[in-house]
Amino acid sequence: MGWAGGSHAPRLPTVELKIEVVLPEKDRGKEELSTVSKGSPRAYQGNGAARHFHADERLPTAHPYPGAQDCVEAAVCHVKDLENGQMREVELGWGKVLLVKDNGELHALGHKCPHYGAPLVKGVLSRGRVRCPWHGACFNVSTGDLEDFPGLDSLHKFQVKIEKEKVYIRASKQALQLQRRTKVMATCISPTPGYSGSTNVLIVGAGAAGLVCAETLRQEGFSDRIVLCTLDRHLPYDRPKLSKSLDAQPEQLALRPKEFFRAHGIEVLTEAQVVTVDVRNKKAVFKDGFKLEYSKLLLAPGSSPKTLSCKGKDVENVFTIRTPEDANRVVRLARGRNAVVVGAGFLGMEVAAYLAEKAHSVSVLEVEETPFRRLLGERVGHALMKRCAVPATGFLRQSGISLDSRGFIPVNKMMQTNIPGVFAAGDAVTFPLAWRNNRKVNIPHWQMAHAQGTASPEAAGGGRPSPGPSLSPGLHVPSARPAGYGEGFDDVIIQGDLDELKFVAFYTKGDEVISVASMNYDPIVSKVAEVLASGRTIRKREVETGDMSWLTGKGS
Repeated sequence: MGWAGGSHAPRLPTVELKIEVVLPEKDRGKEELSTVSKGSPRAYQGNGAARHFHADERLPTAHPYPGAQDCVEAAVCHVKDLENGQMREVELGWGKVLLVKDNGELHALGHKCPHYGAPLVKGVLSRGRVRCPWHGACFNVSTGDLEDFPGLDSLHKFQVKIEKEKVYIRASKQALQLQRRTKVMATCISPTPGYSGSTNVLIVGAGAAGLVCAETLRQEGFSDRIVLCTLDRHLPYDRPKLSKSLDAQPEQLALRPKEFFRAHGIEVLTEAQVVTVDVRNKKAVFKDGFKLEYSKLLLAPGSSPKTLSCKGKDVENVFTIRTPEDANRVVRLARGRNAVVVGAGFLGMEVAAYLAEKAHSVSVLEVEETPFRRLLGERVGHALMKRCAVPATGFLRQSGISLDSRGFIPVNKMMQTNIPGVFAAGDAVTFPLAWRNNRKVNIPHWQMAHAQGTASPEAAGGGRPSPGPSLSPGLHVPSARPAGYGEGFDDVIIQGDLDELKFVAFYTKGDEVISVASMNYDPIVSKVAEVLASGRTIRKREVETGDMSWLTGKGS
């Protein structure tokens, strides 16, 4: 049997043909020095103030047809070693591979989730895709493509053949070491040298939603100008990691290296605060007076930390955490001292846990009698508070863009606001959740921000409805796994041992299971998420018995 498999690139729409001349190595440096716009950050001049964005040269990529010396090939098992629906990690010398048997066919993929490195062999194989056991990202077994978030990258797909009842895998050594694949993207065919006061797409906010929107536009062949702007001084970074690793430096948190943004023509304005949006003239006005016209606008400003309202809130040793500098300062000043964390939400508890080994003492203050009671229920709260964040949408109050009473931006299923051509995504929005009768909900979770970022490219004419969540809001405690949307539950059914923190909790409303959370019980939440994603309703009676066979399809 011949080789099967290989990487499958997304099909791009027809774009203007661009012929690139590659200079010999000896002449390349001379050419780069003579092209100012490629060799250094560009600057906008807005009322005399310089505005900088980051960009860099094209990333090196693996040759599409690697030679024999760049590949490794080995027999990894007998053809009968895998039953249908099974997964196995196999060793290929230069790295491990996930071998999957689905619908009678064998597939070989990267074995780690590109998001946080979870072993996919411990995940769930269902309906032609593998779901990560930690945070629920899904990958198509036929292509390796990322189909559900969180995360930015897909898996490599390796070649499989069968000879004399043995299974052979052939893979690129580089791909085995990288364990992630970035989808093919278009580049900007109309770069703007020097000053330019207009862009086709403007994205306010460079968190998960904003970055995913920009990447999805490029993946779908959009080749006009894209500008991301952010209050931060850094390129897009993984903000949820701040409370888990207060010592981390910005470069350790970066979602993409700076070279990525130049390679794909995505411009990033740092330390750029939008103060007003003129929707009539399609123009954003920045704090320093710089004005940028746009054709389409995506609002993804995220949330601002909720500050104290009591006396003494402004003293010099009271901090909130929003940036790497905030986190670094907190851990530095807390070393060997008494630290007080206000709020026993997930972020507060993560900070407290991180400081426990560094501070002299750590005290946690919480207004609720039981932490996490409103989100996880009384019993789970005792064994382990709602998330304290407010939408960063104050700059929109005079814009004509609708805000609800809490400051969130209501959007429709296409992530569009009340203004045509203006979209919003991420922590700052409320959107219709289809499987909760289109109730407008806010889900401030990184997976939802990623997913909404892919719904937002209607800004370039290729939109899609916003997805329903497979994860619920705000659960960033290590080993805590959520699924569904649990607001308004009226009962909690717990299987496992709360005292040992090894349990699964089913949150029900009436006769229906609407959300699930677990600790140290992987991969049950990923299995539940897959059931919910299939459109199947889980009934309360199914989980009351303790029989989980319905998750594997062997039950009723």
